[in-house]
Amino acid sequence: MDTVNPETSPAPKYLSPGLAARTSASTVILDGVTVAFWTYQPLEETPDTRTILVVHGFRGDHHGLLRVADQLPDMRIIMPDLPGFGSSDAFVQDAHSVERYGQFITDFMASQGLGPDTVLLGHSFGSIVASHFAANNPDAVKPLILVNPIAAPALEGPKGVMTRLAVLYYRLAARLPRKPGLALLRNPLIVRVMSETMAKTRDMELRAFIHGQHHAYFSSFADRDSLLESFTASVSNHVAEVAERLELPVLLIAGEKDEIATLPNQHRLLALLPDGQLKVIPGVGHLIHYETPEPAARYIRSFLKDHPA
Repeated sequence: MDTVNPETSPAPKYLSPGLAARTSASTVILDGVTVAFWTYQPLEETPDTRTILVVHGFRGDHHGLLRVADQLPDMRIIMPDLPGFGSSDAFVQDAHSVERYGQFITDFMASQGLGPDTVLLGHSFGSIVASHFAANNPDAVKPLILVNPIAAPALEGPKGVMTRLAVLYYRLAARLPRKPGLALLRNPLIVRVMSETMAKTRDMELRAFIHGQHHAYFSSFADRDSLLESFTASVSNHVAEVAERLELPVLLIAGEKDEIATLPNQHRLLALLPDGQLKVIPGVGHLIHYETPEPAARYIRSFLKDHPA
């Protein structure tokens, strides 16, 4: 394992000075793929300190969950950039599927000596990866936390038309010559429209921070083919299809105004879980990790106290 210098905070107003002191950045090679990951050590180890492995969402990287990690200074947080995103390489030969990302979690946990007392947290697309992993590896982690979970098929319901348009967008970008294809995927106007649509806060400074984060990191992907594969995986799978197999305690943290993972679908998902809890944060949509990290962290800490190692 190679250690690299910890990154500095790009937005100190929204991240505490103490976060940098907790941060170490490393890389590990798994099956020929260089994976970058960040560890946030607890400021003080307590009997309630847990190790939380975080799986970020589609087109994101570890930066997206920094505000949540910052609100959990008593926890050890480990956040890899998924292969194909951020500073991690794409898979060498395998498709970027939910199953392959599940194998990545297995390999990564083994490389870091993470045992079954590890807490697994997934956001958005990461909720799909994390839930499928937990269903297929019932003794690997405990418990499971899903933030803005993708609770229902993306290609069905009122948002199905928009999802199909997005599928065409990613397919077109993959088929165009490299330069125009990348320009389409990284088009600042498209990124801004996406960011404006998802942000629900009326705080103009916070909205500017969110837009800046999306412009800085939303286009940090390895290549167009792996991006298309990951997007296909994100719209072809969902948490509900494995919910009944999740025998471990599961916490769902949902946004009241989430238009991607709607609240009615969260309640349907909850009904399928053998041991589930649903916490709804009012006034926020699909960006809980940016807009409301404080209540999210509070729910996480309370849930972990109820389900100790």
